[in-house]
Amino acid sequence: MVQEDALTPHKRYELITRGIEEVIGGDLIQKILEENERPLKCYWGTAPTGRPHVGYLVPLTKLADFLRAGVQVKVLFADIHAFLDNMKAPIELVKHRAEYYRQILTCVMKSIGVPTDRLTFVLGSSYQLTEKYNFDVYRLAAMVTEHDAKKAGAEVVKQVASPLLSGLLYPGLQALDEQFLDVDFQFGGLDQRKIFMFAEQYLPKLGYMKRAHVMNGMVPGMNGSKMSSSDTDSKIDFLDSPSEVAKKIKAAYCMEGVVEENGVLAFVGAVLMPIARVRNEMMHKHTQLDGQSQSFIPEEAPEGTLFSIMRADKFGGPLHYASFDDLVRDFKEKKLHPADLKPAVSSALNKLLEPVQKMLANEEFKKLKALAYPEDEPKVKKVKEKKCAWKEVDSHIQ
Repeated sequence: MVQEDALTPHKRYELITRGIEEVIGGDLIQKILEENERPLKCYWGTAPTGRPHVGYLVPLTKLADFLRAGVQVKVLFADIHAFLDNMKAPIELVKHRAEYYRQILTCVMKSIGVPTDRLTFVLGSSYQLTEKYNFDVYRLAAMVTEHDAKKAGAEVVKQVASPLLSGLLYPGLQALDEQFLDVDFQFGGLDQRKIFMFAEQYLPKLGYMKRAHVMNGMVPGMNGSKMSSSDTDSKIDFLDSPSEVAKKIKAAYCMEGVVEENGVLAFVGAVLMPIARVRNEMMHKHTQLDGQSQSFIPEEAPEGTLFSIMRADKFGGPLHYASFDDLVRDFKEKKLHPADLKPAVSSALNKLLEPVQKMLANEEFKKLKALAYPEDEPKVKKVKEKKCAWKEVDSHIQ
């Protein structure tokens, strides 16, 4: 692993921005890196609503790049945001869901190989209920129009026919998080862009500095659309069993030779290859950190391999890819068949998820899961008590 101190400011910026869809305010990041007077600081946040899925592997893997570049990373579990987003998470469940997210995502990051001991975890309510934060919410409310608030949250806040006032507050709170978490840039998905632009516009009006924003692309679901917690057909849950993972990938849209809206192919490029690359760069091939999953790259693969297709010799033999472009080219030219790609993706993902799936063997975690998502628990059927014949007769005589 290359030591952070040995990286030039230019190399650090390349690490921070590689694989990123868009950077706004990159000059601010570069300035802090060049001056080298203090560490660069960022945060990535998630609202604990629906159960997290494998789409989270994209931002979680990117955190490893930030850490390698010497960035101080804060992970925000935005419990107040979760409650405000059109009651996706009732307030009595938010506390349990925030803890569920912390345990699941910590385990996932360890499985990937992200050094979690260098991350800071923050619960939103720890500062979002303070007097100063709330007064700033009121200050924002006095200058932001309903139109601007609704527009900012259009891609993130659930859109309904009769929107609640809470949804209009959501973008303002996320903007204020940048100030109260004391960071230089916020990291999030491309669907956050309107909220990021809202923050750039309004934080200076409150007398706070403008932050930079770094955005990754959205992970396609298995049906080709955006992977979403609310769409069970498009997502793979972190706790899905190996057979469930294989079943969902087998059923996924993946037409031979078609690369557009191909969720299986895109998953390799957006998730599996970046994880393999991070592992290649951060540790020796035979090194395994505490809680880390087994590598999904076979021992016999050439140096630099990021994804492998283990085919029998009669079907052409193994394929090893060091770049996503080469994988896409072979698939487009029909040198790689979906019947070979899908099992390879299932195998790689199940190896990554093995440490996470083991959490279900922990009784304390199972209790937490039941508290956080009671609607997912098996329903116990009530047995209707049958009346005894002699009781009916006795009732008739009386």
